[in-house]
Amino acid sequence: MIAWKVGLTAAITALALTKPTIVLARRLGLVTDKKTRFHPAHTHVGIIPRAGGLPIWLGFLVSVLIFIPLNKIVVGIIICTTLLVILGLLDDYLDLSPYWRFAANIVIAILMIMFGLGIPYISNPFGGVIRLDTLQIHFSLLGGNHSLWVVADLLAIIWLAWTMNMVNWSKGVDGQLPGFVAIAAFFLGLLAKRFTVHDITSQEVMFLSFATAGAFLGFLPWNFFPQKIMPGYGGGSLAGFLLGVLAILSFGKIGTLFLVLAIPTIDAVYTVIRRLVKKQSPFRADWGHFHHRLLEIGWGKRRIAIFYWLITFIFGVTSLFLKGLEKLIALVTTAIILFSFIFIIEKIKRQLP
Repeated sequence: MIAWKVGLTAAITALALTKPTIVLARRLGLVTDKKTRFHPAHTHVGIIPRAGGLPIWLGFLVSVLIFIPLNKIVVGIIICTTLLVILGLLDDYLDLSPYWRFAANIVIAILMIMFGLGIPYISNPFGGVIRLDTLQIHFSLLGGNHSLWVVADLLAIIWLAWTMNMVNWSKGVDGQLPGFVAIAAFFLGLLAKRFTVHDITSQEVMFLSFATAGAFLGFLPWNFFPQKIMPGYGGGSLAGFLLGVLAILSFGKIGTLFLVLAIPTIDAVYTVIRRLVKKQSPFRADWGHFHHRLLEIGWGKRRIAIFYWLITFIFGVTSLFLKGLEKLIALVTTAIILFSFIFIIEKIKRQLP
């Protein structure tokens, strides 16, 4: 089966290119040093190279170019991921404003939609589907006829912007992000064999998923505790973009990705609410994510990373068998447990002298 070759090629490429990236990042000053570049959410110690998104992207790109025929969707993914990695490298060097990064996320999401990606419908947890492609605007441009799916395209833009930021926020601990991203991409690849609704075959979507899984898996040994390189914004936003795209291509598996990435999703929702309640910008980083809470109660970085992987794997297996309403119940139950856990930790902290 070619699928394992796709993942293996991406993994070997990312694994081999990460060491040169570490050397290059140190020479170019693409590093994080708490003494010179303070960041309230960082948990690392010492001077750690950034730019992890570069070898991950190269691993993904090499595998895609070898195994997947180029079509409009694939070309769009290649162009958009290239822009994300460039954005990440600029942020690694300049520490860009989060508002500029978010604006770039929106532009890149719009660009991907222009290549034909959209969410024509989503599964209804109570049965059937909810169609989003009924409202269309037809227009002529450059001698051709085009259609704009108002709701479907707008939702896809919001979805991609959300996944790019939501996944990126869960990279604060060594090995945390590449592990759960590889697992999530693997299960989206399995689900892609069942359905696809775009101008791309289910096999090509599966190959894209396995290329994503392999690239992040190849990067993992360098990022696991003690990390030799950080994913950086390029690695985090790249992960969110690819998972967001794959969820759309896999028969609109939006709910499935919510379930598989239950902890990062709930943590992101909690983070936005918490910052807004405190009258803070939801884009400004702080110490308060779920992995920070686990550190506060004495969990080690290895344990936190493996915990994220394990929960992602459990929900990945679960997603293969649960139906729409059952997935919703599982996600809500997880949210209640996680919020309760966070509330207990906050209460204990307030009682400490």
